[in-house]
Amino acid sequence: MSEILEALYRGDAATARELAREVHPDIFEASALGETKLVRQLLDDDPSLANAFGSDGFHPLGLACFFGHVDTARVLLEHGADLDTLSSNEHIQTAAIHAAAASGADEATRYELVKLLLDHGADRTCRRVAASAPSMPHARTATSSPKRPLGSVSVGA
Repeated sequence: MSEILEALYRGDAATARELAREVHPDIFEASALGETKLVRQLLDDDPSLANAFGSDGFHPLGLACFFGHVDTARVLLEHGADLDTLSSNEHIQTAAIHAAAASGADEATRYELVKLLLDHGADRTCRRVAASAPSMPHARTATSSPKRPLGSVSVGA
């Protein structure tokens, strides 16, 4: 896993951004950082990146959603990112909707991400699979009530 992603998983976005200035971020780093313009460029060059898996088993759409980047998630969807693909991480397999609900972003952003995914056809009953401890240390469960109801969405198991 890259130093940029490690910093983001630790909750250290400032260090991640500093590291990103020193290298050309890949699709996973760019998605997690919310670098929408770069994500678009990378996808224009290689559309298959929309559904690639990183070395940690997560895909770009899940990373964009987990880190609260609505515009980046939208670009990934426009380029064919699969809504319901589960990550292949050894500890937890989640779809983008789980990542959106577990995002550390504010409530309005989490709502917007989940709505975006549902509007694009995400499976409302998609279940996550957890083998052991969560791999995203700052992931939290989506137990707070949204200001606007999401209906009968099931975003976890």
